[in-house]
Order: sequence, then structure tokens, then C-alpha cells
Amino acid sequence: MATLEKIRNKAGLLVIVVGVALFAFIIGDFLNSSSTFFRQNQEKIAEVNGHVINIQEYQNRIDEMTEFYKMQSGNTNLPEEYMVQIRQSVYDSMVQEILLSEVMDKLGMTVSPEELFDMVQGENISPLLQQNQMFQNPETGMFDKMALLDFLKAIDDDNINSLPPDQQAQLLPYKTFWLFMERNIKLQRMEQKYTALLGKAISANALEAKEAFNETAVSANIAYAMQSYSTIPDSAVSVSKSELEKLYNQRKESYKQPETKVIKYIAVNIVPSEDDYTKASSEIEQIKEELASAENVTEIVNENSDVPYTNTFLSENALDAEVKQFATTAAVGDLYGPVFENDRYRVLKLVDKTVAPDSVKVDHIMIANTGRDEALADSLLNVLKSGGDFAAIAREYSVDQAAQNGGEVGWLTEIGARIYVNEDFKEGVFSAPLNELRRMKSLYGIHIYKITEKTANINKYKVAQVDMNVSPSSKTYSNIYNELNQFISNNQDIDKIDDAAREAGYNIRTNVSLTANDQTVEMIGQSRQVVRWAFQNKKGDISDIFECDNKFVVAALQGTMPEGYRSLAAVESILKTEIAAEKKGQMIADELKAKNLTSLDAYAQAMSTAIDSVGFVNFSTRRITGIGAEPKLNAMVSLAEAGQLSSPVVGDNGVYVFQVYGKNQEKTNFDEKAEINTLNSANTYRYSFQGIQTLVNKAKIVDNRIRFY
Repeated sequence: MATLEKIRNKAGLLVIVVGVALFAFIIGDFLNSSSTFFRQNQEKIAEVNGHVINIQEYQNRIDEMTEFYKMQSGNTNLPEEYMVQIRQSVYDSMVQEILLSEVMDKLGMTVSPEELFDMVQGENISPLLQQNQMFQNPETGMFDKMALLDFLKAIDDDNINSLPPDQQAQLLPYKTFWLFMERNIKLQRMEQKYTALLGKAISANALEAKEAFNETAVSANIAYAMQSYSTIPDSAVSVSKSELEKLYNQRKESYKQPETKVIKYIAVNIVPSEDDYTKASSEIEQIKEELASAENVTEIVNENSDVPYTNTFLSENALDAEVKQFATTAAVGDLYGPVFENDRYRVLKLVDKTVAPDSVKVDHIMIANTGRDEALADSLLNVLKSGGDFAAIAREYSVDQAAQNGGEVGWLTEIGARIYVNEDFKEGVFSAPLNELRRMKSLYGIHIYKITEKTANINKYKVAQVDMNVSPSSKTYSNIYNELNQFISNNQDIDKIDDAAREAGYNIRTNVSLTANDQTVEMIGQSRQVVRWAFQNKKGDISDIFECDNKFVVAALQGTMPEGYRSLAAVESILKTEIAAEKKGQMIADELKAKNLTSLDAYAQAMSTAIDSVGFVNFSTRRITGIGAEPKLNAMVSLAEAGQLSSPVVGDNGVYVFQVYGKNQEKTNFDEKAEINTLNSANTYRYSFQGIQTLVNKAKIVDNRIRFY
């Protein structure tokens, strides 16, 4: 009983202890689970109507598309501007894929596995595959279904797993390429189904067809006089605040904007100093002396030139104008230069010249490096020497890209042959007699080749070319950086930095607007890092020094314009100009009407302008030759009779008076069915963009890419 009494007396304390323990248990569990939540949130590239796109998924898609571009272009390294486009394209595709999937689920539409199979291997191959060069017959340029099926067989998982590791590695990029193609085939089909549904819901009728035909069937030739609004001073009209507000409210939707950062920045060019030019001048003279006495110029050129030396004879057509002028007039051993232009020194030496074919046509078989490569090559060479079919053997045994073309590489210059395999291959193909079978070995494998044709002999030249760009030395680089860094250290007040910059000789740009999707700051290359900085800092902050392309850049954050609508103040000047133009137009028109003029000559004289003419104007003319876009003028011309003098027409750029002096009638007869088909085709084209874009515009999208790229 005593124990129970003690418990009763301590009940309040016990409740607190238990409560704390439960809270600790709950909060501990929350913290453990929330760490996963926070990590997921940090990895979120975007969110589309609640669907999360994480960084890994996004990057995988980028890798797929990058592989696609590499295979299509033949480039192993893509420049940054390509990567920017790829990242944007992948993002757009992923957003559209989510939105289309949502709307198609609601409509009960789908792209079935059977449908996908039909577009890949069936009777209705996707246009994306039919138009891909990888699946086209090189002789006809037409789609080759067998080439597609052979490709799919090669990248099948079972086939890849059965190959040695080095061959598996070679096929993996093709597997990635196919994943990209497969996704896009499905996405394209989803778009086609959705836009087809929209197109069927909004189809042209007979009345619309007749109206569209009439709008273009008759056009007019007109003579006109025009008075520009620039002839009236701005002071002649006034624009009230209420007028500005009224037009702003009418146009408000067009002023929608994403979150925008406003910065000011200093950009300093990283350029050579006088010392750099002096040093470069001395170096190029020394290089000239070395070239003059050198028998082997390869090392000298490759050590000093921005253009590596290629030990090849080139035709006149392969040389730039300056090198051609020197090579065709010089003797072997002569030198030219140094000459200085556009921050570059150039010295040339004519190493040799010859008379030889510019190009040779090559047939080629390559045997891959395996345990039986030597024996296989010997066997194939014997078969060929005994009259074997080169093309058939190439198709069966060659691992070269020309195998599917029967081993026919085509025409190669010396540089082309060197790039195709190596220096020994170049020497071999340009020294071989016609149709003589030759064999050589390289890092790629064993090569069997023959020359089937040669071009006529021409003059060819071997030139040692040293192109040395004068670039900033490390000392110059440090001096420019340190001066700017010292300036920034001494000027940390964003409101005072403008005057200080001008006093120090720096050019400062202010009120520069940036959105999260901007890849550069104005025209400064590789300046995405500045954009990212602007979105990660607060008003008044001044950045460290960024190196952007060939500039040092320092930015200061002036402020943020939140997502929403641009303010009336931000667009006031645009609206004021439009309202003023309208008032000027009405003023000009009223003055002209009051004069009761009866001829175009009289109007032109009153307008202090000349009469001009233009033909084939109708209601559908988008831009009138010599005038531009003037929809009101289009409408009035389409209604006017021949010989009729118009009243003043208040257009977008000026006031017009015109007279129709001729009508043009289309000779084609109205074909209702054809006109409806034309309208429906045009509508479908519009829906393919507008339908998807409407889904995007109405979706709730959170874009976090600025945090990652």
C-alpha cells in the first residue's frame, strides 16, 4: 500500500517522464525518416503536379541523349552549348511525358506493348527509326528493316552477356542509345494520339473552308501614301494614368514572368600585356631560326604551334589563302614570316612538294584483335588472292564500319587516310598500285586493303606551319585578377560600387535581369555560374570573382522580382508608346478627313510623303512588302473595290490612304474537301504545339534545376 501511495503521489512526474520518453521516441523516428525526406528533397530536380523528378533519373536521361548525339554526330566530346540544349530538351521531355501520361490516363488512352512492338519491329515502323541513318541502306539511302533487326539482336542482353568484356563495353553505348530512341518513340506516339484527339474534336467545316478560300482567292494591287507616327512629336499627345492602367489590365497576362534576379556586374577581359607581346615576338624569331636549320620539323611545330604538324602532302585547295600563296611560289626549304595578325604570329616552311593523286578510293577489311586474328587474316588474304569476292568477305568478317558496304571506304585524301587508321596506313594506300592486295597491323587489328581508283596527279605541298597565339602569361593573369580582387575588397557597398568602378576604369553594367533558365549573363560565354550565384544569394551581396570564358566577372545582387506579373511601372514606357501612337494616328486621321481630299496625290501632299505601290495584298497577307505587318490595312484592302479611294486607315506604324488599281483572281476553283483537309492539317500542326504547351502552362511545376546546373 505504501508503494502504491508513493506512485500516486508521483503520478504527475510519471506522466511527464513517460511523455518525454514517448516524445523522444517519436521525434527520433521522425528525424530518422526526415533525413531521408530531406535527402530526397535535396535531390529533387523538379516537381510536376506532385510527380518528383530526381537528379539521378534526370542525369540518366541526359546520358542517354548525350550518347545519341555522339553517335549521330560522330563527336566523342560535345561542347557545352550542346550540353545546355540537351539538358533543356531532356527536362522538357520529362515534363511532357508526366503531363501526357496524366491526361491520357484520365481519357483512358494508352500506348500498349503490342503497339510499341509494331512501331519497332512490326509493319508500322516509327518515323524516328526510319529516318535514322544507322538503319538506312548506304546504297539506296532508304530504311533497311534488317539493319534495325540486326542492331536489336546485337544489343540484346543475352547477346551482350555472352561476349568478352571488351566487346561488351563497345556495345553498351549502343544500348544507351536505344533506350533514348525507345523512350522518344513512345513519347512521340503519346503526342500523336493526344493531338489527334484534339484535332478530331475541332475540325474545319464547309463554311470555314469557303471563308479561307475567299480570303486568298482574290488579292489587290494598291497605290498608297503613309504618314509615320514619328512625324508627330511626343509632346503633342498626353497619356493619362487611367489610360495606362486600362491597357495594362487588358494586357496583364502577357506580362507574366518567372522569378527574376536583377544584378549589376563588372566584366574584365583577360588579355595579353605588352610584356606578353614582346616575349612572343622574341620566341617566334627563335622558332624561325630553328625551322630554317631543322631537317625534321615535327617536334618544333608540335611544341610551339597551336596547329599540330601533319606529315602529309596537301593540294592547293586544302590550304588557306596565305599558305597557298607561299607554298605555290616558294622553293623547298624557303621560309615565310613571322607575320602578326589578330593576336597570332605565323611562320611557314615549305618542307617538300610533289606531283601525286589528291585522293585514292579504298576497299578495306579489318580483322579484330583476337586469339585467331593472324590465322584468319592469312586465310582471307589467300582466298582474296585466289579471286575471292572482296565485298562478300568484308560483309562477313570485317569489323570496320564500311563492312555493310562491302568494305568500300570511298575516297580518302592523305589526311583522311591518316585519320581513318594511322600514318602507316596513309603511306600504304598512297604508295600501292591499283588493285594490289596489302596487309598491315595496327592497334585496331589487322587491315587488308586495296586501291581501286586514283585521281589524276596534281601539285601537292608539305608545309610546316607554326601558328602561335599570344596569350596572357600567368603573371598577366594574376595581375588582372589581383587588381580586380583588390578593388572588390575595397568596395563592398553595392550602392557605391558604380562610381568606384568608373573611377577605377572598370565598365559596370546595371539592372541586368536574369531568370533561372538563363544560361549566360547577356553575351558572356560560360557564365551560367554567375546566374546560379544570383539565385543562391541575397540582395546587396557581392560575388567572388568568376572566370567566364576569357573574362573575369564580379556580380552584385540588386534585388529580386518575384514570380507573377511585371508591374505597371516596369512596362509603362511600352504601354505609353502604344497609346501615344494610337492618339497620333487619330490626330493625323482627323486632320486629313477635315481637308475633304479627293485624290491620292492630294493625300500624299498633305502627308508630306510620296506615293508607293504594292501588289497581291489580301486578308491573309501576314507582312505587306515594304510596309510590314498591318492587319487593319489588310482588312480594309480586302473590302475595297477597284478604283475606290480609301479613308485614312490608322495602322500600327502610321496612317495609310490607299487606292486599289487592280484585282488578281486565283485560277484554281474552290475544292471544299481539299480546303477542309488543308485547314485540318494546319490545325493539327498548331495543336501539336499548343495542346502540349497548354498542359505545361496549367501544370503546377517547381523547377529546381538552378541548384544543380
